[in-house]
Amino acid sequence: MAPTFRKILIANRGEIAVRIMRTCRELGVGTVAVYSDADAAMPHVFAADEAYRIGPPPSRESYLRMDTLLDVARRSGAEAIHPGYGFLAENPVFAAAVADAGLIFIGPPASAIRAMGDKTSARSLVKKAGVPIVPGTEEPLRNVEEARTFIRTHGTPALLKAAAGGGGKGMRVVHTVDELPSAFAQAQSEARSAFGDERIYIEKYLEQPRHVEIQILADAHGSVIHLGERECSIQRRHQKIIEESPSVLVDEAMRAAMGETACRAARACGYVNAGTIEFLVDRSRNFYFLEMNTRLQVEHPVTELRTGLDLVAEQLKIAAGQPLGIRQEDVRWSGHAIECRICAEDPANDFFPSTGRITQLRPAQGPGMREDRGIEVGSEVSLFYDPLLSKVIAWADDREHAIARMIRALREYEVTGVTTNVGVHLFVLQHPEFRAGTYDTGFLGRNLNRDTLRGFCADASLPAAVLAAWISHEHRDGESLQPAATLPAKRPSGWKSQRLPAMRGGRT
Repeated sequence: MAPTFRKILIANRGEIAVRIMRTCRELGVGTVAVYSDADAAMPHVFAADEAYRIGPPPSRESYLRMDTLLDVARRSGAEAIHPGYGFLAENPVFAAAVADAGLIFIGPPASAIRAMGDKTSARSLVKKAGVPIVPGTEEPLRNVEEARTFIRTHGTPALLKAAAGGGGKGMRVVHTVDELPSAFAQAQSEARSAFGDERIYIEKYLEQPRHVEIQILADAHGSVIHLGERECSIQRRHQKIIEESPSVLVDEAMRAAMGETACRAARACGYVNAGTIEFLVDRSRNFYFLEMNTRLQVEHPVTELRTGLDLVAEQLKIAAGQPLGIRQEDVRWSGHAIECRICAEDPANDFFPSTGRITQLRPAQGPGMREDRGIEVGSEVSLFYDPLLSKVIAWADDREHAIARMIRALREYEVTGVTTNVGVHLFVLQHPEFRAGTYDTGFLGRNLNRDTLRGFCADASLPAAVLAAWISHEHRDGESLQPAATLPAKRPSGWKSQRLPAMRGGRT
């Protein structure tokens, strides 16, 4: 591969920072890590060539400090910044600030982020490009009465959504007109809290939809291609838990149609770099634009395993101004891939985040397995950041074998010191509805309860500790299990240094 950059800064933490650094090391690109006080001993710090402290644990005082990140880039001599996902990855102000500082943002231009970041403007933009959208308002609602007017025309159920939102925040389903005032106020409040923007809009709610997304790549020379679909319908409160590719729902003709539509949407906003167009699919297999994620997705390894492409390497090439080295007709898909997000959360306590120090760790291994992990023995899991610990990905020649590999790997997987959701993954993977591929976004809401878990225990398929936690939760009025005792942290090793001046006490 032709050279891209000499050195880049990764403005992120955890597994995605480690994953980006691995590709950079393969390409001979130097890496700069940043860390808060809570992350001083985390693996991403020691996986980089250099590391700089950027502030206290709260993200607003560290990972969201644009001025600090740009200062680190200047001090370290980085030529570009990769935002990962989350934090500032989809912030057009940050993308513009990076460019203004004479650096390269490894992602789309600020104009594309801005256009697709506002859900109402994005809907209007893609509609003009001929992309199908769910019936809904194209401007934010000014009051409850405008929502009532929409419901009189389109009926219920309807869905209130944050205009600046994502990740399920600021969303409320309205089943009757009487529910509207309360739902409207709740959606506004949550949107204001999550995004600093209380604007909401309304659209027709598709019952039992499937959530299918298309990965795209676009260069600065006018080429846009798609890399196929990922099914993301296993969700809890609009948060993805399990992703797989290909989707059981999608045949070759539908894949081509969705892919062409996704490329059209990307062109409509002048998109460059890696991105994802998300669709909702109804019972008749009609698909509708949901939103665009203007960044690398959490579930990108699923596509990598099926196509053999390194999406981070492609991002670096595109950001360096190189044309895509692959045409649409050259894309080949192989086998079946499934990803499970392993999170530090307690299913027995309404999935409340679990904190503590990792005392033991046995990773997912074996044929066809990949794990992208941001922790190791001794790592502290805090409440300051997302509870995602790792992503376990299985690949096999067909779906049945991929599921079997994932089940085997998760049964061997072990993390102690915090509670995880591994047992829930095992429950889903062995459920008849999932095995048949007939599931939709409401799967967990319908199926994850005490009775089904008890039946699952009869097959000895769910780890006893996880099942006991669920049943105990049902009978002890919400009292959760306590985390295991912690051990002293073991300091990671193998960290390299270029001996540049430290920033605010950081290691270099």
